[in-house]
Amino acid sequence: MGASRTPPRRVVVLNHYAKPLSHAGGTRHVELFSRLRDWDWLIVSAAWDHFSHTELAVDDAHFVTVPVTDYTGNDHRRVLSWLTYCRNALRAVRRQPRPDVVYASSPHILAPVAGWLLARRHRARFVLEIRDLWPEAMVSTGYLRRGSLTYRLLRMLELWLYRRADRIVIVARGWRDYFAAAGVPAEKLEWVSNSAEPEDFALRPDLYRPLRQRIAVQGKLLVFAGSHGPINGLDRLLDAAAQVPEHTFVFIGDGLDKPRLMSRAAAEGLGNVHFLDRVPKRELQGILGDADIGIHVLAHSPVYDLGASPNKLYDYLAAGLPVVNNCPGEPEDVLRAADAGVTVDTAHLVAGLRALTDLDEAKLVAMGQRGRRYIQDHRSRTVMAERLQRLFDGIVR
Repeated sequence: MGASRTPPRRVVVLNHYAKPLSHAGGTRHVELFSRLRDWDWLIVSAAWDHFSHTELAVDDAHFVTVPVTDYTGNDHRRVLSWLTYCRNALRAVRRQPRPDVVYASSPHILAPVAGWLLARRHRARFVLEIRDLWPEAMVSTGYLRRGSLTYRLLRMLELWLYRRADRIVIVARGWRDYFAAAGVPAEKLEWVSNSAEPEDFALRPDLYRPLRQRIAVQGKLLVFAGSHGPINGLDRLLDAAAQVPEHTFVFIGDGLDKPRLMSRAAAEGLGNVHFLDRVPKRELQGILGDADIGIHVLAHSPVYDLGASPNKLYDYLAAGLPVVNNCPGEPEDVLRAADAGVTVDTAHLVAGLRALTDLDEAKLVAMGQRGRRYIQDHRSRTVMAERLQRLFDGIVR
């Protein structure tokens, strides 16, 4: 009679905004946890898509969706949605097998509170993932005044969570100093960057309509794929596109600013600018490499001075696209290490765009290939999943 096999250990992931690969949006946790060995995993996400304002239909055994209230802005209804997610996530997990690890992720700070409660209930390890620095991000974007009562309460909650987490996963290396100043020991931190898997970004014209068939293209095709919100600084990108009329720009995604940006482009007659709706992650992966150049831009915000780990940058590089970037720090370091793009300040965005559009195709392709190799070796989902694997195996023996 053979030896009995040890059953896999189990991790429950709390992420209000998680999506399966068949949807547009946050697929980080699907891509990471599906690569773990000897771990069963379950993601608890909202049953409502806050971008499309429709029900989130998920056919994936690794997902449980819970009802939440909807919101359209940054007011009390957003907080109410967070609260309903936390309450219903706790109820949903109660019916699931006991986890060994509870992995609770920002961007909102209440999901980790639910994660700590769940870990306490099941005597499980509590891993806190920070993808946005709260409340610092709210201060930097102007939604919260430093020193206000709300700020002080959120800061107390933030530090309380840091003390109670068994480990803290951070996505940006530059945040280590921030956590050190908050009294978090260095050995409690684990860096698991946002990332991308180059093999996932092969062009798939057999499955998805190529990008160049969706829009009229003249010159080189430059793509911005991501949220269209105030923090993205897309007005400056429209300014730049107006000064490079011989090339084509496509904006893929959604966000609060998108209707206004589309109206502005139409009013100014920017015929070289096109807008496409958000597409599921698998489809984006299959069409992104049809562009020539990727664009990573952000409006300046003090929180980005502390560190940043932008998904779209890694997606562009994984797809073999050279990148124009206006964000200093880690994004600039990545592009320099990969030798796969240029970084300029926002005032010189046009010069950065021309630095790449003026290159011949062979040089652009070579630059894109260097970026792919860098991501494969240093920032792939496989590399980052190994870091997560070591963390889990180390805290659960």
